[in-house]
Amino acid sequence: MTAAAAQGPHRARYRRILSFASREFLKIWWFELVLPRFGLSSVAERTRASRMQRFARRFHTLAIELGGLMIKVGQFMSSRLDVLPPEITAELEGLQDEVPAVPTPQIRALAEAELGMPLERVYTWFDDTPVAAASLGQVHRARLSALDAEDTGLDEVVVKVQRPGIDEIVAVDLAALRRVARWLTRVRIVADRVDAPALVEEFAVTSLEEIDYLHEARSAERFRENFADDPRVAAPEIVWERTTRRVLTLSDVTAIKINDTAALRAAGIDPSAVADAFAEVMFDQVFTHRFVHADPHPGNIFVTPVPSTGSGTQGGSGTQGGSGTQGGFRLTFIDFGMMAEVSDNLRQGLRTLLIAVTARDSRGLVRAAKEIGVLLPTADTGELERALTALFARFGGMGFAELSRVDPREFTDFAEEFGDMVRRLPLQLPEDMLLLIRAVSLTSGMCSGLDPAFNVWDAAEPYAARLLRDESGTLMQDMAEQAMANAATTWRLPKRIDDIITRVDDGNVSFDTSRLERRLDRLEGIARRIASGVLFAAMLIGGALLVGPLPPMGITLLWVSAIPLLGALFLGRRRPR
Repeated sequence: MTAAAAQGPHRARYRRILSFASREFLKIWWFELVLPRFGLSSVAERTRASRMQRFARRFHTLAIELGGLMIKVGQFMSSRLDVLPPEITAELEGLQDEVPAVPTPQIRALAEAELGMPLERVYTWFDDTPVAAASLGQVHRARLSALDAEDTGLDEVVVKVQRPGIDEIVAVDLAALRRVARWLTRVRIVADRVDAPALVEEFAVTSLEEIDYLHEARSAERFRENFADDPRVAAPEIVWERTTRRVLTLSDVTAIKINDTAALRAAGIDPSAVADAFAEVMFDQVFTHRFVHADPHPGNIFVTPVPSTGSGTQGGSGTQGGSGTQGGFRLTFIDFGMMAEVSDNLRQGLRTLLIAVTARDSRGLVRAAKEIGVLLPTADTGELERALTALFARFGGMGFAELSRVDPREFTDFAEEFGDMVRRLPLQLPEDMLLLIRAVSLTSGMCSGLDPAFNVWDAAEPYAARLLRDESGTLMQDMAEQAMANAATTWRLPKRIDDIITRVDDGNVSFDTSRLERRLDRLEGIARRIASGVLFAAMLIGGALLVGPLPPMGITLLWVSAIPLLGALFLGRRRPR
């Protein structure tokens, strides 16, 4: 949908988004670019925190009032703890929970139109109170009809129904975001690092897939198949007979929300064990299956208690403090509308990155950044490697709890020493990293929330060791294949040499140098013409400059310049052979 198409009933929505963006851009331009040029950078720095907080509050209000993709944009911003200040992320953190529900009559009407019959014939019971209301749809509990229950083996289900008119709203929001992205291409500090239009297009693809529930159903089945033999992970079953593009029916798998630490402990499950298992499962999605749940917020992950069997537990185990009992569990994922595919190149770059981080290898980390595309290949990385070495030496291996106890002045000193260098680097955000970064950000925040002492290094090191073993095996296999190829070539070499010597003795070997001679003649001619052209330009310019102060010499040079001009035009022309 283009800007011209954003007219009619949604024109006000389109204009309101652009009006908000233009006002915020103007403020950023004034405080971050204009004031520092007049020596007033201290004003910008002193007011930055309050300005960011006011921006987040205004966007929060806008997103709640408009809904649609504005909620999704706010969710993404709230997860970017790595690049956005806490004034913004904290304000937008609970955005999803504040989405107002659609009146049930509208939901029932849309569901009946999609399924082609009254809901009373589809479900023996349909709860009018939604379980959850999201930006693009909302979820209701239901019970399948006796016939469907017999066919599917399911009884209790949840029904996800799209918000009425969401297609048009998404189209208008994307049109506005595309316009904002074009504005960002004119801001050099942004354009040098991020291809904003490409990011918006990636966001558009994801958003359009998210409002296609048939696509989500296929993704859910693929995820189930990936972890079919893994007792740690579960996903809902799809009721295909009651699923369309706008209505999705699936088994009810609701259990303990992953961030409900009180309920986890009451069930005998240690939250720190859940954090470890969750991090490992997300690593598996990236490196093993290359199909990643990109929206792992607390509402989309449940912890399902599993009875312990024998001395072990199924799925995971946690020790209840003081009691010595163990609680088995599995992680149940829902909502597969936002999934990230990991390409071969990206996967290899991430493997290099993980191994480099766990080995505290600054050079390997820079190499991985180039492989992934975050750091351009032309970047001068000597100073960056030095900064990473210092970073690993001081903060490497620390968990979130340990980092929180570090004197903030140390971080400030480090930022002052290396901040300018990092800002000068040709960094960029590849568009295929958008969803993966969101998944990593949410995973990191979730694990540290479950276990304040969670150490991402401890979670990554066993996985990196396994990757190293895999890479060693692959390297040995490649070396063996290369050795076999070399052996085969060596085996055939004596016979091939004997054949060549025999042909030389018989006088059957000849060399055709005519093409080489023609190319050398052509290159020689081109060189002569270039030299004549340079000489003509020099004489012409010199004559023009001397016409005023020394007319005879200037005019002579102008006339003589015709000689090299003729040479440039006619010397070196290819002669027919």
